[in-house]
Amino acid sequence: MKAAITGKGGVGKTTLASTLARLYAAEGRTVLAADVDPDANLGLALGLSEEEVNAIVPVSKMKELAKERTGANDSNTFYKLNPQVSDLPDKLAKDVNGVKLLVMGTVDTGGSGCVCPEHVMLKALLSSLVFRRDDVVIMDMEAGLEHLGRGTASMMDRFIVVIEPGARSIQTYTRVKELARDIGITRVEVVANKIRDESDRDFIRSRIPAEDLLGFISYNAEVIDADRKGLSPYDCSPTALEEIRAIKAKLDEK
Repeated sequence: MKAAITGKGGVGKTTLASTLARLYAAEGRTVLAADVDPDANLGLALGLSEEEVNAIVPVSKMKELAKERTGANDSNTFYKLNPQVSDLPDKLAKDVNGVKLLVMGTVDTGGSGCVCPEHVMLKALLSSLVFRRDDVVIMDMEAGLEHLGRGTASMMDRFIVVIEPGARSIQTYTRVKELARDIGITRVEVVANKIRDESDRDFIRSRIPAEDLLGFISYNAEVIDADRKGLSPYDCSPTALEEIRAIKAKLDEK
């Protein structure tokens, strides 16, 4: 499975991405979790300490490596647009509770489509993850929808949109589905988070097609406390773990 977890900020993308990653790893699968969010919280959610997370250098900041792989240098304005990067995920990933964590970071391209060696290497690396045929790859995307316009995750199998029970979240799902279609992604599924009661479930069911709805995650104080303490929800919330296990089962079924 190659899945990009997307949605607005604060909806629970990282909770879902980290727990799915650890569930697949617990089965003995090779799991690569790519943190493509500039805030880079996936390491904490997988079980790293703050000190360990702060010590990780995002791939986007590895300027010398980017120059080496693209052939760029200070006197040469020409460089490879398709650098060899297939070996980098294993070299750069950090093992966390059985998951290979790859902190990608982002490259500021100035909003004008300009390209630099770091941006070229980052995009090539993201694309290469799709070709890890026997691996589970889960991308924790940046908040918002800008990455869809850039086509950052255009080669993934599916998008999973994390939403909350509200009209604005439903609008986000609709917009993601439209943009995903533009870049060739036909599987766009939904996980509804922060569900308080049956009326929230009914609201979601009334707005999301049944075939797109993967499941629900309850509003959960244990997950909130885990986030405040910088701990993995996998280790702190049996309820959330079972709900996400059911979501995983539905993904596997599909």
